[in-house]
Amino acid sequence: MLLTITTTHSPATELGYLLHKHPDRCQSFALSFGKAHIFYPEASREKCTAALLLDVDPVKLVRGGGTRLKQYVSDRPYVASSFLSVAIAQVLSTALGGRCKDLPELAQTPIPLVAKLSALPCRGGEEFLRQLFEPLGYSVSAEGHSLDEKFPDWGQSQYFSVELQHTLPLSHLLSHLYVLIPVLDDDKHYWVGDEEIEKLLRHGEGWLTTHPAREQITRRYLKRQQRLTRLALAQLIESDDPDVDSAEESHAKEEAAVEKPMSLNQQRMDAVIAALKQSNAKRVIDLGCGQGNLLKILLKDGFFEQITGVDVSYRALEVAQERLDRLRLTRNQWERVQLIQGALTYQDKRFSGYDAATVIEVIEHLDLPRLGAFERVLFEFAQPKTVLVTTPNIEYNIKFENLPAGKLRHQDHRFEWTRSQFQNWANQVAESFGYTVEFQPIGTEDPEVGSPTQMGVFKR
Repeated sequence: MLLTITTTHSPATELGYLLHKHPDRCQSFALSFGKAHIFYPEASREKCTAALLLDVDPVKLVRGGGTRLKQYVSDRPYVASSFLSVAIAQVLSTALGGRCKDLPELAQTPIPLVAKLSALPCRGGEEFLRQLFEPLGYSVSAEGHSLDEKFPDWGQSQYFSVELQHTLPLSHLLSHLYVLIPVLDDDKHYWVGDEEIEKLLRHGEGWLTTHPAREQITRRYLKRQQRLTRLALAQLIESDDPDVDSAEESHAKEEAAVEKPMSLNQQRMDAVIAALKQSNAKRVIDLGCGQGNLLKILLKDGFFEQITGVDVSYRALEVAQERLDRLRLTRNQWERVQLIQGALTYQDKRFSGYDAATVIEVIEHLDLPRLGAFERVLFEFAQPKTVLVTTPNIEYNIKFENLPAGKLRHQDHRFEWTRSQFQNWANQVAESFGYTVEFQPIGTEDPEVGSPTQMGVFKR
């Protein structure tokens, strides 16, 4: 079984530091079911490829016991399966953990990576393969294989040669492979007990909670054992901590109190609606919709034909639904709106097909290293014709009498940008993804510090 990982990060040979395996050496490691070999088919400053070749011994499998593989002939030596996950955990444990003694910052840095799997069982077909990896931001290429080239009438096999492309930290790629390869195979070669829940939660940290196929992943990873699946899902749901949602509501009220004297939220909504109508955007998706402030306005305006609200917080969506329910709309009006749970940093096909996307006071809640993933999700994959992004202007904060010096408007803000910082970011995004961008102030402009809110209007 062969897995290769390629990068064009410069210098590309730093991949050897991340994997803790020197590019000039071929290394072998004994495993309970065979051997793993690490070598580098190419290693230059421009491009570096590391290969993990897994040599599974079918005789050792049968003699070792503890497995249901009773025959000497099987597909296990040739396909990606839980054996590969174990090899990743044992042979590449440091890289999987995101540690690198010599280049610690690089271990946490997104770099361009291409992973190729020579033979990957996909029980569920190519569609299920894409459902697992595309929401994580991967570009997926899959080549199917017939059962026997001499007998085409036998049809296609369940095996694919797969290529996965993404820009992300190496540890994230390895974590995704560690969890999702056994899920695609829908089997494990060893007994699955309570300790597997801890492995799933540890390697699924940061992405599994909000994955659209979370339940399928959990069920398959735990070999469809109902008790274990219930326990794991309960912990995953609990990680969407209701206390966090309560704190978010509290912080949002604090921010609203700061801005209330100037009715800034209303001015934001008015500016966004005007920009949407000027763009003739009939189908609108509000990313990070929160408790539905914009959705209520859009739904009451007959100009908008399709309205979708997206948020990672289930509690926020519940509040949004309750607010919309109080509008007492007709059935035809209700058919125009939908609420979906999703993370803005993972590719999601449900985000596509809209005239416009609104991102109102959202980006400042994202960690700066995650902005790159958000940019790709929105501008590269979803590709709405118009994107409206609003964010606070930190220069204006000195004008708020009830905001202490040096404090951000919201406790959950990871950053607040000056006008030049926001414009530099927006111009770079527009250039990278084929958009143009114009800037509009929201709120009364001060000659020295500008307006309290800044908005970028992106067009394709």
